[in-house]
Amino acid sequence: MMRWRTYTDRLIVLAVILAAWQVGSVLVGPYWLSSPFAVAARFTAQILNGELIVQGGYTVEEALIGTVIGGAPAVLLPFLLRRHPVIVAILDPFMVGGYGAPKLAFAPLFILWFGIGIESKIALVASVVFFIVYFNTRAGVRALDPRLVQMAQIAGAGERHVARHIVLPAAVPHILAGFRIAVPYAIGGAVIAELISSNRGLGYLVQTGAMNFDTTSVFAAILAATLIVHGANWMVNASERALLRWRPQTAVMVDAGD
Repeated sequence: MMRWRTYTDRLIVLAVILAAWQVGSVLVGPYWLSSPFAVAARFTAQILNGELIVQGGYTVEEALIGTVIGGAPAVLLPFLLRRHPVIVAILDPFMVGGYGAPKLAFAPLFILWFGIGIESKIALVASVVFFIVYFNTRAGVRALDPRLVQMAQIAGAGERHVARHIVLPAAVPHILAGFRIAVPYAIGGAVIAELISSNRGLGYLVQTGAMNFDTTSVFAAILAATLIVHGANWMVNASERALLRWRPQTAVMVDAGD
């Protein structure tokens, strides 16, 4: 009953947003703010002719590859440094600085280093994903009760077994939480990188629409990016449910997107 109530409330909020959007379009004119009906029609047309599918696929490719390249070392590094607190203390201010640095400021450098092709977008996405996943994974490793590790070592478990059977299961919820946060940023980073310099992708469609003063195309591309984010979030949530199936139901984090 509560789930259906949540869905109903969401539909009501969506209806209010669409109504406000339509009113705003009427007040300021479709030249400045396209109506939701026009956006829906353009979105459907671009899906049917394949334009949004092709351009959206290019953006997804950038985000996916960048997430893997940035996420893999971000997961491994906290495990490798778990028994080296001195190295962690040395690296910590640099990691914090990298996390806080505006990644978009590096976009021109990535274009200079890797060109205007897909490589520069992947580099930007990887830099965004790495720090988010790293700090979440490190939090999971640090949250482990050291008594569990000590008991396993007393029982004769080696470092590899401790990392695999104790540290990793405890850190998995934090790792997945990191990816849940990072994935929308990865897609958004790819779109923004395409806005700066690209001839493909959803960001390119946004840029082209803005240059032609076509707000309908801009909103259609933004809608496609939003739907991709929701789809990616659903996949991360499904992975979390599959990987954490062994945990008690009350212990699994509740996702606001369910």
